[in-house]
Amino acid sequence: MTTILYEHPLNERIRNYLKLEQLFVQASSCANADIQTSHQVFFNALFAIIDTLERCDIKGELIKDLDKLQQNLVIWSQAPDIDSSALENNLRETVALTSQLKANHQICYQLKESKLLASLKQRFAIQGGNSSFDLPQLQFWLHQPTEQVASQIKHWLSLLDNIKNSLALVLKFIRQRAEFQSIETESGFYQDSGEGLLLLRIKVSQSAQYYPTISGNKFRYSIRFMLPCEESGRRYSNQATKFQLACC
Repeated sequence: MTTILYEHPLNERIRNYLKLEQLFVQASSCANADIQTSHQVFFNALFAIIDTLERCDIKGELIKDLDKLQQNLVIWSQAPDIDSSALENNLRETVALTSQLKANHQICYQLKESKLLASLKQRFAIQGGNSSFDLPQLQFWLHQPTEQVASQIKHWLSLLDNIKNSLALVLKFIRQRAEFQSIETESGFYQDSGEGLLLLRIKVSQSAQYYPTISGNKFRYSIRFMLPCEESGRRYSNQATKFQLACC
């Protein structure tokens, strides 16, 4: 059965992690596409990443999570049925990423020092300010040799590799905290305790005509399923609802 996956964070730290994960996907996909047509998405994603890293202590949070993961991996290594090879690989990666993050004190410094990025960022911050007639320097850059443009994009993204790879590892283990369970409700509404949870993951059949809206915190969460509506945009679903839920 083909499903749609919905994820919802239950604290601000995981919210920032998921936001950054999506921005990295956007930036990386644009880097591998035709930059002539995808440059606006690329720069919007890159500048959003920079802003998030400057506004929040993402590096500090990731170091804490990696330190905790390293401790857990050492404990799990004592389990009799553990896959030693996979555990050692994950432990080696965790230690390496932690060391890299601790050694890299100014992750965004080189990106902020780029005169091109600085000039573009000012215009991209203005609604409608990134049109071609406002940014002749961008038009000039886009029409440089393809290899040169691709090399510069690769360099910019490489400066964020430590954050991106650390984020991917932490989120991988958070998502593996729980298996999906099948749930049925009669009224399109479900709630439960959120104690100790970081992330809700919901799978709904692609053929289903409803989708979940989630609200919650570390104490409690609720899931209300909605139906598309031409008149009001959406409306509550009161029908019997089937979905899969993983509480991570």
